[in-house]
Amino acid sequence: MSQALSDPGLCLIAAAESGAGWLARVGAALDATQARTLILTAPEHGAIDPAVARPLVALAQEKGIATLIADDVPAARAAGADGVHLSWRPEIEDAYEAARTALGPKAILGADAGASRHDAMTLGEAGADYVAFGRMSDAYGPDEARDTQRELVAWWADVFVVPIVAFDAETADDVRDLVRDGADFVAARLSVVTPAEGNAAWASALVAALSAPADAA
Repeated sequence: MSQALSDPGLCLIAAAESGAGWLARVGAALDATQARTLILTAPEHGAIDPAVARPLVALAQEKGIATLIADDVPAARAAGADGVHLSWRPEIEDAYEAARTALGPKAILGADAGASRHDAMTLGEAGADYVAFGRMSDAYGPDEARDTQRELVAWWADVFVVPIVAFDAETADDVRDLVRDGADFVAARLSVVTPAEGNAAWASALVAALSAPADAA
């Protein structure tokens, strides 16, 4: 088992929704989770509107939190984001090269390697700021998807120095396990439908899980 890191962090994933209420909820979640990064995704229906994303980007950046737009380079540039997160796809290496060319060397650019060690190594060698592993729930059953992700996180943490981000954490137990496996960051999604009180309890549990003691070696 990989040694748990001394200072792992959380990435908050939130939809680029409009409205003062959602802006306030994202701000509260950033504070409550002590997030290091905000990743904005498209709303359930439609693409990311830069005009909608811009206040969320500004909110996070005012707190000193880097903000990435998922899978939309033009929207990231128009919204003033710090970079882009690329979700896994079969052509992830080509997508990374195209995004890096468009954004330049100073932008933050990370990518999900799916369940491919080859893609992960290629992305790391190409200069990705981080490599991510999500749960391939479409390809595996829930238990196998979780186990595969944990194995990949532990493998990467043992061998490589490029930061590793574990996506799709849903519970405090997920966060605790992935940190113990060696994840530098764990990414968790802020629910649009959960009441604010529920989001606060969720955030508190995630933060506590980050600092849970590692299993004995």
